[in-house]
Amino acid sequence: MKRILKSLKIYHPLQLFYRNSINAAKRMSYRIKYSKYKGKGFICNFCNSRYEKFVPEYPSPAEAKAINTNEVIAGFGENVYCPYCMSKNRERLLRAVMENLLDIKNAAILHFSPEEHLYDYLKDKAKVTTADITPGFYKNIDRSIRQADATKLPFNDETYDVVIANHILEHIPEDIKALKEFNRVLKKGGFAILQVPYSEKLKTTIEDPFIDNPELQERLYGQKDHVRIYALENYLERLRIANFTTNVWTADVLKQFAVYAIQDKECVILGYK
Repeated sequence: MKRILKSLKIYHPLQLFYRNSINAAKRMSYRIKYSKYKGKGFICNFCNSRYEKFVPEYPSPAEAKAINTNEVIAGFGENVYCPYCMSKNRERLLRAVMENLLDIKNAAILHFSPEEHLYDYLKDKAKVTTADITPGFYKNIDRSIRQADATKLPFNDETYDVVIANHILEHIPEDIKALKEFNRVLKKGGFAILQVPYSEKLKTTIEDPFIDNPELQERLYGQKDHVRIYALENYLERLRIANFTTNVWTADVLKQFAVYAIQDKECVILGYK
């Protein structure tokens, strides 16, 4: 059925309609349910709403063993979604660091697999190109999104000042190849924000890059379309193999942004060219 819908060029529009309908229903439900918590506490740095608590998200039973056993920082927990606009903790974190710790004004930015709220913020501050291997899923965010395989980007060398790849590398079998492509399209002196789920408990990355078994992937890696769980130190080594100079802003550095309901213990991972 999926093949037929794709051949008719209606698969992605139908998926988008379904996802947007679900999200609209959730948004309305959260606004009503969390109205009693509104007015103080955490603040969403996208819509400026304040709530005593945000909407939690926890791994499903099938995902939980891999996430919990390996102590993976993966975006789950309390205070994940803003009850008003449904921005996610990973988006709020990146906005906070770009507003306060990085200079992106008028930068040429490649935003891979763009998040809606983050893209809306960036497009008013910089020159943004969005891209994804299946751009149809993102047409509601940016109608001009480019089709691009991260392992063979259709962009010239040294085109961008900034590359943003927020939780995509855990999906890509040839992740080092993708990292090298991100480095190639960066200008000298540019930087990449390269967030992934990671574990500081693991001594080495656990992976099967070419696995194609969603049920097993859920059990092993915590999501049905992930192919690995990164050990943090090994991930940083992969960045260095791709010729990045690495910098990590730890949770201690980022606690200044706790008011935005960012994920506890998450660090920000940067690669400089």
